[in-house]
Amino acid sequence: MPAVLDGVLYRLVADAAMVAHFLFLAYMAAGGFLAWRWPRTLWAHLAVAGWGVLSIVTGIECPLTLAEDWGRRQAGVAGLTPSGFIDHYIEGVIYPEEYTNLVRLAVAVLVVTSWVGYLWRRRHRDFSRA
Repeated sequence: MPAVLDGVLYRLVADAAMVAHFLFLAYMAAGGFLAWRWPRTLWAHLAVAGWGVLSIVTGIECPLTLAEDWGRRQAGVAGLTPSGFIDHYIEGVIYPEEYTNLVRLAVAVLVVTSWVGYLWRRRHRDFSRA
């Protein structure tokens, strides 16, 4: 395979990982609201939110970050490490770095609100059927 084609394929891997990462973060922040309509999705959202908390608390690196970093480096482009996905695309780009804890708190409030709303809707639905 020609080297140019290799670079394009690796860049596609990196771009696909980047898109998946943004979708993952969007689902982490607001996916709990999907459970209001589709209750079975709550389990997936619990897992995603749990991963989010685990990655913040432990600093463990996300596999999507590793995949994008690998694809970028294989394509001959600068990788994400050591800064990582959030630092590269979000922190200092979408919001100033000094607001990181405030943004984390806002996301946590959004997630908890979605879960409380889910429980309220479920309880209200169960009582209306009785």
